[in-house]
Amino acid sequence: MDWLPGAASSYAADLDRMFYVILVITGLILVGVQVALVYFIIKYRGRAGRRASYIEGSTKAEVIWTVIPAVIVVGIAVASQTVWSKLKDPDRFPSAGLEVNVEARQFAWAITYPGTDGELGTEDDYVRYNEMYVPVNRPVVFNLTSVDVVHSFFVPAFRIKQDAVPGLNTRAWFEATEVGEYELACAELCGVAHGLMKGKIVVLPEDEYDSWAAEQS
Repeated sequence: MDWLPGAASSYAADLDRMFYVILVITGLILVGVQVALVYFIIKYRGRAGRRASYIEGSTKAEVIWTVIPAVIVVGIAVASQTVWSKLKDPDRFPSAGLEVNVEARQFAWAITYPGTDGELGTEDDYVRYNEMYVPVNRPVVFNLTSVDVVHSFFVPAFRIKQDAVPGLNTRAWFEATEVGEYELACAELCGVAHGLMKGKIVVLPEDEYDSWAAEQS
């Protein structure tokens, strides 16, 4: 069974691996807790002639059930640190093959591309709404912000989800590894038309993207 949509970015496999590790750990804990619950319900059920008694508790048991979850949580944090840093630390981002600005608003995405000079913030920049065209196997770094409320840039196939916050410029990145068209959704409730705030990311072969960009410029 596929729990997640097909992976289509360079770091999707790493995130999937962490997802399944955490799923297995929490799944085993869930099963263990439910088995223990049923066991105690049966063992300590009401019986004729049996009176309820007060149990003060056990310091040893409390230490055990506090330390074990703490160790598990710290272990997961340490194991995921490398992946997390690669995704979220701007100092570890790959060199941008393409840099764009993404501005979220109720209820659309505005993507600003550099023009022929290759620089953002100049007169030849051009904007596309709800469509982001990118080349395959080339890192895309984007500057994300919002003009009104909190939105969230979410591409399930790329395993990227980054909040867009008014007044805050957040840098994020992805590198698409499969040519195709992918859903771009807002994953933060942002108003009455939140469900209509949909876009798409079109991943093109290198030469096709270059031709497309030349036409836009």
